[in-house]
Amino acid sequence: MASLDRVKVLVLGDSGVGKSSLVHLLCQNQVLGNPSWTVGCSVDVRVHDYKEGTPEEKTYYIELWDVGGSVGSASSVKSTRAVFYNSVNGIILVHDLTNKKSSQNLYRWSLEALNRDSVPTGVLVTNGDYDREQFADNQIPLLVIGTKLDQIHETKRHEVLTRTAFLAEDFNAEEINLDCTNPRYLAAGSSNAVKLSRFFDKVIEKRYFLREGNQIPGFPDRKRFGAGTLKSLHYD
Repeated sequence: MASLDRVKVLVLGDSGVGKSSLVHLLCQNQVLGNPSWTVGCSVDVRVHDYKEGTPEEKTYYIELWDVGGSVGSASSVKSTRAVFYNSVNGIILVHDLTNKKSSQNLYRWSLEALNRDSVPTGVLVTNGDYDREQFADNQIPLLVIGTKLDQIHETKRHEVLTRTAFLAEDFNAEEINLDCTNPRYLAAGSSNAVKLSRFFDKVIEKRYFLREGNQIPGFPDRKRFGAGTLKSLHYD
């Protein structure tokens, strides 16, 4: 395959929410049979057709950077993770629909990646209050994905999805809820597939078709990574 332009998308969220399973499903269109803990960062690649079906259609590589660790890690661990946040074009925030804490922690993950994690106590939603101004000037496209939808009982599903809808609204992002063990949730033509394609199109537009760059401020572009930084990088 000829060399393609590419964009970098972070995949952030607490350990155990299913980020590795999600990335595998997005890139390989297959269920990950035996997911393991991500140490450092794992990178996989999805081929995406920008503006598919139009005269402007063009194929791009979407690099999905699955960042491991805990949002409550020591500052030294956060400093190590910072290298993964260079030159980012988009962010997918992943939470476990059965774990409210993982939803709340998305605020901390996003602020860490956007280099604004200076007041950690100000980003947790413990009493329903949240200052949206923290993201008012953010130019990085965001997408919120909730996993383990299959584990929510039908009688509780409306309550849970209503709560997470406010989460996506806070980030000014679209929302996808799915089960990573069932590819039908991302089947071609489904509403989820349309949202996903729209998000990737937006990331590409921001990177290649807008004059102003949207790289994360505060982190200069670095060309090299230390040994062992990336667990895997696949261009199939």
